[in-house]
Amino acid sequence: MTPVLSTHLFVRHRLTAVWLERAWDAGFPSVEIFCARQHIDYRDKAQINELGHWFRDSRLTVHSLHSPMYSDNVSGRSGPQSVLDITETTKAKRIAVVDEVKRALEIADVIPFRYLVQHFGVTGQEFDERRIDSAFSSLEEIKVFAGQRGVQVLLENTPNEHSSAEQLNHFLNQTHLNLGYCFDIGHAHLGAGVEHEFELMKERIRSTHLHDNDGREDLHLYPLTGSIDWRKAMQLLRSRPDQYPMLLELKEPPTLEQPIEEAKRASDKLEEININEQ
Repeated sequence: MTPVLSTHLFVRHRLTAVWLERAWDAGFPSVEIFCARQHIDYRDKAQINELGHWFRDSRLTVHSLHSPMYSDNVSGRSGPQSVLDITETTKAKRIAVVDEVKRALEIADVIPFRYLVQHFGVTGQEFDERRIDSAFSSLEEIKVFAGQRGVQVLLENTPNEHSSAEQLNHFLNQTHLNLGYCFDIGHAHLGAGVEHEFELMKERIRSTHLHDNDGREDLHLYPLTGSIDWRKAMQLLRSRPDQYPMLLELKEPPTLEQPIEEAKRASDKLEEININEQ
């Protein structure tokens, strides 16, 4: 499977050609851009155009864009009003959220990418039928706007009562939106389990988020450093190898000197796992 790196690994830093060149030099042919305004400000045309010029001259490609989770440039620390939730039940607020996602999607006008990865609700959210209706309205509009730019929308399984694999399948069966999935293995490990979630999502998986955790917190650790059974996980992932890349979405360890190079080593270790070992 093709190794892809999410720029979430260096999300605390402004996204520049220097970081992208490091990803390429480490052996990643493609990236997912994590849309956080302190990292890539989709409202800053100068930054987008600068990156667009660089990508036109580079062999590194953009596989996907992670939809913004906050409207501020401090990862939501400015307050709850900065949270971007497509299930928002107040119409005016929901429209504002969709507009923010559209602004991020406009990056595709300058930097082509294939997929937009979209969260369905926020972490820990309890089930609310009104939020399902809001999500449908939001996604219907986002899908059209994305499609005009050649982008497909992927829903990510996240730790809440709206976006388990089972709930996502139910939502798409009811709405007929025909969207794909981004399978987040760390989130599955926190929920009903990696194998259970994968089996329910596998037909629609078009991308992945690979990271590890302790089964209790969403830590975004490097693979093979938490409690996920990676031999079993790789057996599942390799069952449909042509559907999706092996995309690492990691958190930068504060003491690691070469996080990008270490990410590629982690990717290589996953590829080397012998799924037939007992």
